[in-house]
Amino acid sequence: MGRSLGEFVKNKRAWLILIAVFGLSGLLAVFGFNRNAPAEHFTAKVERGEINDVVEATGTINAVITVQVGSQVSGTIAKLNADFNSRVHRGDVVALIDPALFKGALLQAAADLENANANLLATKANLEKAEAAVVQAKADYDRAVNLTRDGVMSHQQFDQAKMNYDSTKASEKAAAASITQAQAQASQKKAAVAVAQTNLDYTVIRSPIDGTVVARNVDVGQTVAASLQAPTIFTIAQDLKKMWVYAKTDESDVGNIKVGKPVTFKVDAFPKETFHGTVNQVRMNPTTVQSVVTYDTIIEFENRDLKLFPGMTAYATIPVASVQSVLKIPNTALRYKPPMSAEEILAIYKERGIGDGGSNPSEKSMATSAQLTPPTQSTPRAPKSDSVVVWKLHPDKSMEPVKLALGITDHAFTEVTAVLKGDLKEGDDVIIRSVVAKPQAFSAIRR
Repeated sequence: MGRSLGEFVKNKRAWLILIAVFGLSGLLAVFGFNRNAPAEHFTAKVERGEINDVVEATGTINAVITVQVGSQVSGTIAKLNADFNSRVHRGDVVALIDPALFKGALLQAAADLENANANLLATKANLEKAEAAVVQAKADYDRAVNLTRDGVMSHQQFDQAKMNYDSTKASEKAAAASITQAQAQASQKKAAVAVAQTNLDYTVIRSPIDGTVVARNVDVGQTVAASLQAPTIFTIAQDLKKMWVYAKTDESDVGNIKVGKPVTFKVDAFPKETFHGTVNQVRMNPTTVQSVVTYDTIIEFENRDLKLFPGMTAYATIPVASVQSVLKIPNTALRYKPPMSAEEILAIYKERGIGDGGSNPSEKSMATSAQLTPPTQSTPRAPKSDSVVVWKLHPDKSMEPVKLALGITDHAFTEVTAVLKGDLKEGDDVIIRSVVAKPQAFSAIRR
């Protein structure tokens, strides 16, 4: 009985050990299978076609010439002859300021001028009187000289005659100076009349150009004050049939934009229509917002049917370069990095003759970035380098790195100018993304 119990205990232990060994072997097999599971690759075709490299920019539509019509004088708006969207011509009266005060100022200035002219006449009469006195005093003096020489007149009487003559000459000079002063006062009053007349004329506000009123800033009865600056009454756009788009372009793009290039743009008001224009100017005045530098690219276009209004937002597409019937590759393939270690990638590069096995800094950085930078689908542009390595997928699911020389890009596809290492042709599959299954057993253990 004791022997049977001992054998039973030994057999039970053996079975438990056997079950544990088989369980551990199965777990290791499952874990190993999942760890070495092949990656699932997503691919895209290499195509042949055209590529248009463009600059995308957002801007505002404006009239070529916009004039703000203001008031040179302060006063109350008595009349408005124009309103929003009114067509006006050069010289048309668009507004009138109450002229009562300015008419009064003109009358007062005119009266002051008449007074100054009367004073001028009086001083001229005084000059004539002084001149007659000088003639009389000189005659008396000449007689005194002769009489004194003959001993008839005393020296005291002679001195008196000479003093009278000198005094009348001084009076004549004073009268002449008074005329100059009166003439200056008359000129001053005449200028005051001109100023008063000009201020009165400024109460009539005229359009300086032919155009369309796009803004009216005052109403009848409103008082405008022109003490510091001229208040704006109207804003007039000269010709809405020819307009400009002020497009904000990044500093990295302005070097590629050329004057005269055709441009297409869209607006929110007509989302299904495409409008056309040409690059008129790239202005050198920079605008910096949060360390981002932009420049105004002026796009000129015809607006014959007056569909587009000033202030609308335009989404412009400015072509930079274009090629036809070239081999092109998706930009997602240019950004793809295989799920391998840097050492494995460098070994493959060396085997395929790409670079020198890692001593080339650019090739080494591409391999290292496979570990540091995960693939992304949101990068807007292709790499700026002249060459790049893409990975071609063969029908047997093997991967081959191919080194390419790149040309222009439309931000979806990039031109292949040359195949530097490997083989790539139209219709080949290039990898754009890889997905590696997570180890299921390891996940189960963690749970």
